[in-house]
Amino acid sequence: MFLSVFDIFKIGVGPSSSHTMGPMVAAGRFLDRLRVSPFQAAGLRASLHGSLAFTGVGHATDRAVILGLAGFLPESYDGERAEAVLAEIRATKTVSPPDLPPLRFDPEADLIFDYGPALPGHANGMILMATDAQGDVILKETYFSIGGGFVVTEAEMNGAASGPKGPPVRFPFESAEAMLAMAKDSGLSIATMKRANELTRRDAAALSAGIARIWAVMDACIERGLVTDGILPGGLKVRRRAKGIHDALIAERGLNLTAPHVINDWMSVYAMAVNEENAAGGQVVTAPTNGAAGVVPAVIRYYLDHVPGASRDKIEDFLLTAAAIGGLIKHNASISGAECGCQAEVGSAAAMAAAGLCAVMGGSPEQVENAAEIALEHHLGMTCDPVKGLVQVPCIERNGLGAIKAVSAASLALRGDGVHFMPLDNCIEAMRQTGADMSEKYKETALGGLAVNVPNC
Repeated sequence: MFLSVFDIFKIGVGPSSSHTMGPMVAAGRFLDRLRVSPFQAAGLRASLHGSLAFTGVGHATDRAVILGLAGFLPESYDGERAEAVLAEIRATKTVSPPDLPPLRFDPEADLIFDYGPALPGHANGMILMATDAQGDVILKETYFSIGGGFVVTEAEMNGAASGPKGPPVRFPFESAEAMLAMAKDSGLSIATMKRANELTRRDAAALSAGIARIWAVMDACIERGLVTDGILPGGLKVRRRAKGIHDALIAERGLNLTAPHVINDWMSVYAMAVNEENAAGGQVVTAPTNGAAGVVPAVIRYYLDHVPGASRDKIEDFLLTAAAIGGLIKHNASISGAECGCQAEVGSAAAMAAAGLCAVMGGSPEQVENAAEIALEHHLGMTCDPVKGLVQVPCIERNGLGAIKAVSAASLALRGDGVHFMPLDNCIEAMRQTGADMSEKYKETALGGLAVNVPNC
């Protein structure tokens, strides 16, 4: 099992990695198939199923599919250009992707929200079709957006295209138990082992440059969120709060009147800044998803700005350690809210952040594993119930609390020697089982929980 740090942390666009980035990526993959197809396409169609249908409008899935079929990709997304292209598509009922002829596509008629049963395989399913001049389907593919911007075809979901890709890695751990055993045998940290694995795919300069880019985008997202106010889009009229909170925290500095618990407000405001940017459709980094994008960068900023002796040189170790934990969770359970609820998103993010912080503060591999377990354990059972299908309530504040839990988990682990009762592997399995048993109402469909208990006015 190898998931790169660049698989876990992907630069993209809000508000959702599974509902926005994933469908856009799927559309791009379909265009690639169309470019090499022997058939001459004249039009396109798409249908959204399961959670992609139920909360697709709130998560901008429709926009993502339309723009994806026009050739947009998350990592190079240009918001201003996107608005112009969307207007043109709605007016002309045509998309013009690169290296393909103009194709008929009427968003009102050719993009279907199917509110029936989800497609077999995953809650986030979509079918993309190409048609000929007579309107007959000449190419068809089913895609599943499985969380964190990851997309698989139906064949890939069923294992037809599974198997290791690329050269073998030096430390091929598929469980936390194996990871700790390899760390003990080698005498290396989790970050060092993860770095060795990454170097089988790219050279050291490219690895460091890529990780630096990830942090630069995360940090820029925090900074934008801390200086921007106004109302978030989507109809809930949720006010951006990060700027106001941050301004108040800055004003209180140096007054010698600040209670110790105010440090929690700093952690929260960093996370909220990111998730307000995400809710507004800004550039974010999946960590491991967009809905949970604020936790990891918030904990890094807490480390850099508030922990004595912190060093920017340790950010790479933080992110490599976090990616190792995120990879274990994705491989053995899920990072998808539509599959396992928010325990799989904010819970996973908190485990990753706790592990990263513990590592850069001198924790042993055993303490790092303990930190991740503590953070994940205390998110078990958390539902994904976004009001109106928007990644705003409760998602924005939830990231702040996830960051606080991550820091607390790392601190508790550092107070111990790494020996603890519940292994991380067992906690991950408990999360998977809980997600399997969880009602569909609480898995990103906006059909239960907070999503249906809202004010009438």
